[in-house]
Amino acid sequence: MDKVLLDYGSGGRASHRFVNDLFFRHLGNEILARMDDAAVLSLGGQVAMSTDSFVVDPIFFPGGDIGSLAVHGTVNDVAMMGARPLYLTCGFILEEGLPMADLERVVASMGEAARKAGVRIVAGDTKVVPRGAADKIFINTTGLGEIMADPAPAGHRAAVGDVVLVSGSMGDHGLAILSTRQGLSFESPVVSDSAALGGLVARLLAAVPDVHVLRDPTRGGLATTINEIAGQSGVGIELIEAAIPVDPAVAGGCAVLGLDPLYLANEGKCICIVPEASKEAALAALRADPLGAGAAVIGTVVADHPGKVALVTPLGGKRLLGMLEGEQLPRIC
Repeated sequence: MDKVLLDYGSGGRASHRFVNDLFFRHLGNEILARMDDAAVLSLGGQVAMSTDSFVVDPIFFPGGDIGSLAVHGTVNDVAMMGARPLYLTCGFILEEGLPMADLERVVASMGEAARKAGVRIVAGDTKVVPRGAADKIFINTTGLGEIMADPAPAGHRAAVGDVVLVSGSMGDHGLAILSTRQGLSFESPVVSDSAALGGLVARLLAAVPDVHVLRDPTRGGLATTINEIAGQSGVGIELIEAAIPVDPAVAGGCAVLGLDPLYLANEGKCICIVPEASKEAALAALRADPLGAGAAVIGTVVADHPGKVALVTPLGGKRLLGMLEGEQLPRIC
């Protein structure tokens, strides 16, 4: 079989062969292999749960693909609640005619990403739709994790006097997707930052148990996510423009295309808001992990302009940094 056929989504013998020969081979474990209607799992205490759907175009890009992205995106959403990600489910919607080699590459990548993230895929579903009813492949993943922090980080917990950190450079994923989709090349290659942050978060929480806010700035980028936090917490936030890390290749590409890296998606970075007294410990913990080597302190939480974000420019002036208006870059996840 070299292409996906409608028969593979019928639920009959062809479906069973398809699932066994492909998905179980790359994603299999003793829980998934039971093939029950639902998985029975052991989780102690409070759990975090998140679900997300991935429709990225193109499905292969520098630094990843839709399979690894589906794992990383949901693992990160669970981790942002101060949880240890443990289990995933996955649902596939496949377009008839999708090359089987492409699908196997995606599923193999997904399995490898799950193993590296320390999670198991314990339930799943596959549907095949006629040509034109979908675009190649869509993936939905749901994640479960055991909460390690008490209280758990949350968007409403930012407090006046807190400091704002990011774990690395902004805008890498968004520009990588755009450049691949449009066939653009820059003087220096731009690679997606797609990565699972569960280990980084565990290291951070071990050093700073009372992290107030953790968020991954995906769609809408840093600017939009920070505005969401300011609104949830009813505080003002001031960011220092010169302190926000942006890879030179991303900065150069954005300058050419007229884009702002603060509004571009990230898939392997987090925003961390902690009490000022914990700033150095948090920064050291982030930088001690390879995924946080570029961590930086970028701002503070203030009492002024509650619900709004101000950007302090290199000249010392301030301007409001609003949320993303419209769709700057479609289908980035």
